[in-house]
Amino acid sequence: MIGTFINIVTILIGSTLGLLFGARLPDHLKNTITAGLGLFTLAIGISMFLKSEETLIVLGGLLIGAILGEWWKIEEGLENLGSWIEGKVGKKSNSTESERFIRGFMTASLLFCIGPLTILGSIQDGLSGNYELLAVKSVLDGFASLAFASTLGIGVIFSAFIVLIYQGGISLLAAQLDGLITEPMMTEMTAVGGVILVGLAISSLLEIKKIRVGSFLPALATAPLIVWILSFF
Repeated sequence: MIGTFINIVTILIGSTLGLLFGARLPDHLKNTITAGLGLFTLAIGISMFLKSEETLIVLGGLLIGAILGEWWKIEEGLENLGSWIEGKVGKKSNSTESERFIRGFMTASLLFCIGPLTILGSIQDGLSGNYELLAVKSVLDGFASLAFASTLGIGVIFSAFIVLIYQGGISLLAAQLDGLITEPMMTEMTAVGGVILVGLAISSLLEIKKIRVGSFLPALATAPLIVWILSFF
């Protein structure tokens, strides 16, 4: 839960700074900072993948996970959820502070809660107390909240409550499964998460190539499952 609390603090700080100074930051500075965060995320993802002891398990987990993700249309589901919420808050004029508050709250909540870093980081935090990934996410969210708050207002701050409930809930659930997940399973799940992070950096932060990263999320479960199955042979 430590990582979640760090995440909340950075969102609150970033949002506050965004409200006070965000509008004064030039676009080229925001772009450069985002690129730096993308490179850092890419490096973290590669280092996580290199910890794998069986790279074929990682490959198999990714392929099966991708098939399941596309079958379940996870990417479309996430996009539709975002579009539905945007449509609900966008039908009205943004001229009032109330509508601006709702838009900022919903947009930031989606960004901070939907993504591989949230799930993988929360699982690692709950299982082993390792909150390194959530610390990385905290930095990303801090800068994102600064940018959002500068344009969408104070509603961004209140997204921290959604992060507490959603992210903290995943960590608590993972802690309950501690006895079922072995070290090899955790190692390969971490390696799969590293590949997903590389995809996230390339697609969303560095914007090199669009990747349907959401479709790979089931791989976080399929890779440990493959390890478990192979343990019987």
